[in-house]
Amino acid sequence: MACTTAYIEFICSQLEGAGIVRAKKMFGDWMIYIDEKPVILACDNLCYVKMWPEIADLMNDAWIGYPYPGAKEHYVLDIEHRNLALKVVNALLPIVPFPKKKK
Repeated sequence: MACTTAYIEFICSQLEGAGIVRAKKMFGDWMIYIDEKPVILACDNLCYVKMWPEIADLMNDAWIGYPYPGAKEHYVLDIEHRNLALKVVNALLPIVPFPKKKK
């Protein structure tokens, strides 16, 4: 089941103040970009973030799951807890690379 547009709008509203937030539909689900960096993968009305060591302490109680078949394990970000979500995003922004430009 793909994410609902209401859920994507909720994610974006929860991340207000973290930077420029935009959502892009990709392969039936969504990527949430902050300041043009791909930070959150939204699949099946759940938010996933890569398992970076820099956020391990923040995510030590988080569920771990697979956003899609064949994916690596990701943390499941509880987007309903805005303070935690903003802390995680602020920790990720300096380390998440910009997407590679298409030639």
